[in-house]
Amino acid sequence: MIRSMTGFGRGNSEKDGKSFTIEIKSVNHRYFETNIRMSRVLIAFEDKIRKIIGEKVKRGKLDVYVTQGSYDKEDVEASLNEKLAQSYIDCFQILKDKYGLAGDISIDTIARLPEVITLKQKEEDVSQTFEPIEQALSKALESLLFMREREGEKLLSDVILKCNFINNLVGNIKKRAPLVVGEYKLKLTQRLNTLNKEVEFDENRVSMEIAIFADKVGIDEELVRLNSHIEQMRETLLLNEPIGRKLDFIIQELNRETNTIASKANDLEILNTVISMKSEIEKIREQIQNIE
Repeated sequence: MIRSMTGFGRGNSEKDGKSFTIEIKSVNHRYFETNIRMSRVLIAFEDKIRKIIGEKVKRGKLDVYVTQGSYDKEDVEASLNEKLAQSYIDCFQILKDKYGLAGDISIDTIARLPEVITLKQKEEDVSQTFEPIEQALSKALESLLFMREREGEKLLSDVILKCNFINNLVGNIKKRAPLVVGEYKLKLTQRLNTLNKEVEFDENRVSMEIAIFADKVGIDEELVRLNSHIEQMRETLLLNEPIGRKLDFIIQELNRETNTIASKANDLEILNTVISMKSEIEKIREQIQNIE
């Protein structure tokens, strides 16, 4: 099943009053790269999450967001920084005594000061936390892969259509190529006759010149290889494995053969057809940049 490298997946799971949400955003990339963002409390699970993703996704850049739901009341505790509170009180007393300021230092004043009273999560055993995380991750990956496969189906249809079109263009060149030598022979003969109608030219020399030209513009081998590469691409598109890099190589070979035909073909009609072929090959190249 062909897969795109772009997609999005989201999964949720809840256990023992704790909920987890995992979101995965995927874009095309030459290699496999995963960036995981989650709270420090859950950092111990980073390698496990990365390994599970790597078993399902082989190529692309993934941003993974792991979010834990709100804690219950019993999971949060207030913490008093006594030394800081005393320091604030001492400072207030110094100001009051030194400058003769009026007013009392109230508990409301102290409680509002930064970092005097803070809320923090109680220390807990997170060893049992991975089960809901794994469930949320499984759902997120399932959603992501579904989107990548659906997009991959569209890419497959488009690339197959373009391969068929290139095949037709190759067929047109194949029909046109044998006529090029005949037209060259006719033009050469007419030119020689025009130069000097009274002087006979050496037929053997003309035949040799035509043979050299035919060898120079011969593109039979390139046309055979083009058809072979297109067939390889069709077969590769049906493989049930990551195929993006292999398609990259095939596209390079298609470009190579097309450029060779353009350099050898001494014919305007063939050159125009080659331009159309290169345009379609470039469109395929852009499409397969997003195939896993």
